[in-house]
Amino acid sequence: QVQLVESGGGLVQAGGSLSLSCVASGRTFSSYTMGWFRQAPGKEREFVAAISASGDFTYYTDSVKGRFTISRDNAKNTVTLQMNSLKPEDTAIYYCASDRRSTQVVSRDGYAYWGQGTQVTVSS
Repeated sequence: QVQLVESGGGLVQAGGSLSLSCVASGRTFSSYTMGWFRQAPGKEREFVAAISASGDFTYYTDSVKGRFTISRDNAKNTVTLQMNSLKPEDTAIYYCASDRRSTQVVSRDGYAYWGQGTQVTVSS
């Protein structure tokens, strides 16, 4: 069983930055693909970014490319989502997710483990 705990959410003005962190339990973190998803009010949870177990490959949804950066520190069981140039449409609850597979990294179905989420609010 993997437990994920997110932190770093908050309120920021448009154009500002936030850094989200997700700490995972267990000793096999380096074997897991890690992802970030978000869910805005009234909308479905959507893919934001993912990183391979080794950290060699990253994936982003088009709307955040060039603004968000996903990274991981396998020694600290941590994955980070650095969010710059934030926009009001980035407002959502952000969820960390993990899975040992790497075949559906942009799909909710590709992740077995989820955190509780952290709220990000971007004011205009």
